[in-house]
Amino acid sequence: MPARITAAQLGLVLGLVLVPLGCGTPNPAPTGAPTSSGASCPATAEPAPAAIPDWEPSAQDPTVIPIFVSSSGALACGPSRFVFTLIDRQNLPVAAPDRSASVAFYDLGKDPGTPVATHDGTFVWAIEGARGVYVVETSFTSSGLWGAEFKTAAPGAPSETIRAQFEVRPAPLVVSVGERAPASDTLTLADVGGDVTRISTDPRPVQAFYQTSIADAVAARKPFALVFATPKFCASAQCGPTLDRIKPIAAAHPELTVINVEPYELQNVDGQLQPVLTDGSLTPTAATNEWRLLSEPWVFVVDGSGVVRGSFEGIFGDEELERSIAAVIPAS
Repeated sequence: MPARITAAQLGLVLGLVLVPLGCGTPNPAPTGAPTSSGASCPATAEPAPAAIPDWEPSAQDPTVIPIFVSSSGALACGPSRFVFTLIDRQNLPVAAPDRSASVAFYDLGKDPGTPVATHDGTFVWAIEGARGVYVVETSFTSSGLWGAEFKTAAPGAPSETIRAQFEVRPAPLVVSVGERAPASDTLTLADVGGDVTRISTDPRPVQAFYQTSIADAVAARKPFALVFATPKFCASAQCGPTLDRIKPIAAAHPELTVINVEPYELQNVDGQLQPVLTDGSLTPTAATNEWRLLSEPWVFVVDGSGVVRGSFEGIFGDEELERSIAAVIPAS
């Protein structure tokens, strides 16, 4: 019998799992909302615990524990990018290039014994040589309670199977692939007299990332990439690495406009950017709320018609982003 854990046990660990944004985030989409493609999403009735005994918590204690990196707002009916990592009982990362990891998805309300889809995870370094994740591209056919059966093996260690439950929403909370990009009015170098330190906490900023607002990029009807990231105030430790990963890719595509937006309201205090706090919490910007972000960092790729064609929560592989960019840049 495989060791089992519930989604509630998949805690925030390692400073790797994405951190929820502060106050001011939008409310979740209502139940029954359409998917981003406009199609309605069938809802599966939640099964009683007695109907899914093989998916209930077990006294068996796993030696390897899967951690959901994808936030609940990103897992929704239709195509989804499912990201997870692995830790041991001491909360130490064990995800690695030589450790295999696959996941089988079950619609627990429909058939808890037959997988809807099974995928091998693609390993991606989140922080090179230190922390990694596995990425799976899948599609959820209905909203409701789902199960993920993880199988993993590493050289010199026995294989292990672990099960967890999670919710699939009727529609994503965050702006998703297929939606029109909100034309948010964001700060640029022109707004601050060319002083990038007044709008960016990146210690090594690329000036070009701050020349165009989101609204202007949408109006220009040209492809662009949008990065919501704050290296200085990012609690997930992923904003700096995300920007650093974007920079060489942006340099290889000079025809692509790249925009970095700080997701929190900032103010200049004694010559340094400091966050504006609301009830002791970081305050999301208007753009952050318009894009319905519940965590950070995020990267979006938008085509020339203003439609989102790529969406990456926190951690991504170079090949993933390159494929998304290639899909929106006209062939020369």
